[in-house]
Amino acid sequence: MQIKLTIDRFEKDMVVLITDDGTAITWPKNKLPSNSHEGSALIFEIQETTEHEKRSKQTAKDIINEIIQNS
Repeated sequence: MQIKLTIDRFEKDMVVLITDDGTAITWPKNKLPSNSHEGSALIFEIQETTEHEKRSKQTAKDIINEIIQNS
C-alpha cells in the first residue's frame, strides 16, 4: 500500500505530514530525504514483513541466476 503525503511544516526536529484525506502525521525530520522542504510530496510504502521478505528472496534468486547465466 502506498500513501501520498505532503510536508506541511517543520517543528524543531519533527515534520508534520498531511495525507490526501487531511490526516496529520508527525514524523522525525531526520528520516526524510535531505532535500525535503515544505510542500514536498512524498510516497510512503507500507507492507507486511512477509511480503518484503518474499521480494528480497526473489531479488536474491534473480541476481544469483543472472550471475550463473553470465558465467
